[in-house]
Amino acid sequence: MREFASLAEMRALVGQEVALTDWVEVTQKRVDLFADATDDHQWIHVDPERCKTESPFGGPIAHGFLTLSMLSSLFENAIRMTDATMVVNYGLNKVRFPAPVPVGSRIRARLTLQKVEDIEGGAQLEWSVVVEREGGSKPVCVAEMLMRRYP
Repeated sequence: MREFASLAEMRALVGQEVALTDWVEVTQKRVDLFADATDDHQWIHVDPERCKTESPFGGPIAHGFLTLSMLSSLFENAIRMTDATMVVNYGLNKVRFPAPVPVGSRIRARLTLQKVEDIEGGAQLEWSVVVEREGGSKPVCVAEMLMRRYP
């Protein structure tokens, strides 16, 4: 866990990789719960038996948006801004899913602080996030994520 006691500490790290998160397993249960929450029950995610015979991946894969939705918890387990009273997800500029996440895989994120901008009452942080799969040769998600932090 990387802790920051001030915005000045963060500004000094613009352009640098700030944190590498812990590995998190993507289980079938997590995929099924996400499918239920989003009503996206496409068979490539939720039908392991069909995937064995019909999927080019040989088994079920996680939804790309499931991987994306995990960014908040990956950040939470890697970075703490002790001087901020509130940090909110402000959105995304770009998102791509270059490779699948097979169920049972473990993923982690590399977090690079790209920009810090002053906004009314706080600051906006732009992050480059690269999510990798253990043993994978390509990232499974690449995103520009925006956060707003307030003192």
